[in-house]
Amino acid sequence: TTLAKNIAKLLGSIEVNDCPYNCLASAPKCPICREKIKKKEKIKTKTISGLDRFIRVQGSPDLTVEDLFGDIDPIKAMKFGPMSIEAFTPGKIFKANNGVLFFDEINRCNEKLQNALLQVLEEKKITLGSYTIDFEVNFILIATMNPYDYSTEMLSDVFIDRFDIIKMGYPENKEIEKEIVIKKAKHLQGVEFPDQLLDRVITFIRDLRNDENLEKKPSVRASIGIYERACANAIIEHRKVVTTEDIEDAIISVLYPKIRLKPSVRYVMKKEDYIRKKYESSSLGFDLSESKESSEQTQEEKRGDYL
Repeated sequence: TTLAKNIAKLLGSIEVNDCPYNCLASAPKCPICREKIKKKEKIKTKTISGLDRFIRVQGSPDLTVEDLFGDIDPIKAMKFGPMSIEAFTPGKIFKANNGVLFFDEINRCNEKLQNALLQVLEEKKITLGSYTIDFEVNFILIATMNPYDYSTEMLSDVFIDRFDIIKMGYPENKEIEKEIVIKKAKHLQGVEFPDQLLDRVITFIRDLRNDENLEKKPSVRASIGIYERACANAIIEHRKVVTTEDIEDAIISVLYPKIRLKPSVRYVMKKEDYIRKKYESSSLGFDLSESKESSEQTQEEKRGDYL
């Protein structure tokens, strides 16, 4: 997703007609522009930036064909007639004309939407009920998906055949992942995360990715999550430097939704116990239970200072 969004920065500005379909001024093709040309009316133009040429659609089971392609505006339908082009409100796929349509998590949309998208990719033709638009759209479709997400729709072979697929894995080495964490994590003012501790956290996460007992592995988001939570814990404790105790308090809550144990392991051990066990045996080397008792004792001593 991050890689795809950066493509918007590569797009240049272009001049298009001032219509909902972003027709090129030199080659108007939409019904509205063709109608104005037919009536010999002047067509206004505008300049759209590269960011405006990048249209994002978030995949969801609730996303409908009308959301993507457009629908009939009932008020305009009463004024111009239900079959009039003026009554049609174009969707995001038309706004991406002469640009890029970015479909994030495309495997979350339903099969009906996939079939409708397949039609426009193959035939450049959109059908909405009894309303048909023959319009040549010119855009680049970039889609993302997580193939290991079980709560998604299956993409048909016919649909996948229309794409070139690039597989994105985990960062190649610890240094790259560390750079990503430092760049993408939210930095809380005045809090320092020791370099040595960050190296150990990233090493721990990368070791989990090689764990054969895990069905779902932690992504870079896990490293970022621990970084941010540990910094927040330090602020709560009025510290300017992150300690191992701050990481300890964050590790289970951050990792719990980001990993999945294999059924054979889930049967004999709870997820939080497994995380605790792996953490205690890692290079960070904490015993979470003992650290917690020590922390509680320290807090009691602090409270005693005020009595």
